[in-house]
Amino acid sequence: MSTSPRRGRLPGEREDHFMRLPGAHVVSTHSLLTVRENIRAAIDARAMICIYGQAGNGKSFAVNTSLRELAPTVTRRIQFRARPSTRDLRHELFHALGLQGRPPAHAIEFDRTLRGALEEPRVLVCDEAQWLSKLCFEYLRYLWDDTDSDLTIVFTGGNGCFEMLQSEPMLESRVYAWQEISSMPLDEVLTVVPAFHPVWAQADPELIALCDQEAAHGNFRAWAKITHHLNAGLQETGRDTVDEDLLRWAYSKLRTRQAA
Repeated sequence: MSTSPRRGRLPGEREDHFMRLPGAHVVSTHSLLTVRENIRAAIDARAMICIYGQAGNGKSFAVNTSLRELAPTVTRRIQFRARPSTRDLRHELFHALGLQGRPPAHAIEFDRTLRGALEEPRVLVCDEAQWLSKLCFEYLRYLWDDTDSDLTIVFTGGNGCFEMLQSEPMLESRVYAWQEISSMPLDEVLTVVPAFHPVWAQADPELIALCDQEAAHGNFRAWAKITHHLNAGLQETGRDTVDEDLLRWAYSKLRTRQAA
């Protein structure tokens, strides 16, 4: 049985920006730079770290961008959208690691196979880690604790991720660093957004501040959605600059967000 060569790998750069926003650039926010430092330290220490925060603040973007620079060939990703069993976790790891043949039928043999694969350097990203059960966390700890493994684990997740990992004392005590990804403050928005996409490059800073205060609230995903709508509005109207009417039209497409 063969496995897709892309399964478990880092997504391509075109997947980084929400809805594959054309023309968007990687911008070095404070959070991105800190994620890169924390992941670099975790790889050097063969450690576990946890990067968490509210949806849309750029967790996955920062992790993926950093790992493409730091460990592109050895990084593998797993993700669940519902509570997995340890059997589910074993099988997902088997495929993410690109192991050949059929997954072993018995747990002891399966564990031996996975431990053997993890003797080579690996960075394992467990995305949406709040969905993992206590037994799954225990299994990951078991693999990481193996003296022959060369495994770094990056837990990422949104609502409930921090609380879930903190509630598992045996795992929590092994987490090397914790980083919460928060929304961007206004001063960072005014620096980052003009570099993020060409439509903002010549925009009046007061309009950017207005948009952030009324609609985006420092949330990167909200900025990407507004930029999508703004691009469409510029093309439809034939305008080449952003004004307040067009900007308000663009963010009127969003459900009103409350500032954090």
